[in-house]
Amino acid sequence: MSKNTPIHIIGGGLAGSEAAFQVAEAGVPVILHEMRPTVKTDAHHTEGLAELVCSNSFRSDDWENNAVGLLHQEMRTMNSLIMAAGDKHKLPAGGALAVDRDHFSDEVTKTLEAHPNVTIERGEIAGLPPEDWDNVIIATGPLTSPALSDAIRELTGAENLAFFDAIAPIIHKESIDFEKVWMQSRYDKVGPGGTGADYINCAMDEAEYNAFIDALLAGEKTDFKDWEKNTPYFDGCLPIEVMAERGRETLRFGPMKPVGLTNPHKPEKPHAVIQLRQDNALGTLWNMVGFQTKLKYGAQSDIFRMIPGLEKAVFARLGGLHRNSFLNSPEVLTADLRLKAAPRLRFAGQVTGVEGYVESAAIGLIAGRLAAADKLGLPVTPPPAETAHGALINHITGGHIASDYSGGIKSFQPMNINFGLIPPVSEVPKTEDGKRLRGKEKSRAKKRVMSRRALEAIKQWQQTWQSALASA
Repeated sequence: MSKNTPIHIIGGGLAGSEAAFQVAEAGVPVILHEMRPTVKTDAHHTEGLAELVCSNSFRSDDWENNAVGLLHQEMRTMNSLIMAAGDKHKLPAGGALAVDRDHFSDEVTKTLEAHPNVTIERGEIAGLPPEDWDNVIIATGPLTSPALSDAIRELTGAENLAFFDAIAPIIHKESIDFEKVWMQSRYDKVGPGGTGADYINCAMDEAEYNAFIDALLAGEKTDFKDWEKNTPYFDGCLPIEVMAERGRETLRFGPMKPVGLTNPHKPEKPHAVIQLRQDNALGTLWNMVGFQTKLKYGAQSDIFRMIPGLEKAVFARLGGLHRNSFLNSPEVLTADLRLKAAPRLRFAGQVTGVEGYVESAAIGLIAGRLAAADKLGLPVTPPPAETAHGALINHITGGHIASDYSGGIKSFQPMNINFGLIPPVSEVPKTEDGKRLRGKEKSRAKKRVMSRRALEAIKQWQQTWQSALASA
């Protein structure tokens, strides 16, 4: 492998942008290929790098008690571009880290454009990269172009898996009736940049909820093409009407759960609550939390205006639906994210079978460093399994246990980071009087111990990385 040739990264989403930054920071030249605006996708609206096409939330920022919060903190420890941009443009969102999507994308784009080791080339890479590209990261995301997807499928001999991912609507705040809604975070929790009153809450009584469910079930949905009809959904991003089809109470135990909230307009406890989260820095646009949908536009407008407080809602963007593809990674990738059939190719981001913005960027971060280490001849391995990064990589490259009943891995599905992927701890702290913790207290204590262990391990891995670079 020549040290004089650049590393090529295909895809300018969160994973590709993070990978490019990590390669460049290691002193290695990188060419970042992004097909937009030359070739558009069904989900993107801009040509900016790291565009957030679905929610504007990076989810919980609580590193001691939440696995995605732990992933945030590990990425900060490793000089993540995505986390730096997210922290710079954060919005109030209770215990979550939400960002202004436009300012966030602009920050990432301008940082990479200004980096002396980064070249950005616009245009589609149709099919497999040229053979003389000896070090490539494919971070094309869930919307990998058909030509490249077909080439990968032919190369690996294994079928890609696919699922539908749905986008939630965004509403202009000025069109919301504040005589009926109120501001409150669940359990009044204060998060990064927040006050404890960071969500707009719309309450429903039982009759309103049942009428809403009936309308969801009857509403006109997007038609699927024949080749899409057997594609499974990812359970972490189900359209609300699909949840409603699974039972009338499903939404009340999901995005419409009424717990931790008190309606100041009515003394009765709400039967269900819809929450809206701030979507831009100006506070003019608000995202319907968990309201991904495949309803047609007309049905969305009619049904969502049944929600108390949203009777005159003006939508900045209605929900949508697109088909996402991802690799059968346990079968086709090595532990260092290489394609077994063509080791010059690495994969990163959602196409590997991780789910979520932060998880995608995290895999991009590690893929970028591994690619740079190869170029520099450094003996760098992925982070240890007790870290959130290591746990994600272990899961997608072999930790998944499948029903291997017909010669191949058949049940691999996209996965968010969670404590179940991280090796457990053997000992848990006791109470001050020496008694064993039980139930929820024991579970929370375990998470804190696992998180502290993970951060210590990632700090050591970061030091090893920096020492390796210094010796190059």
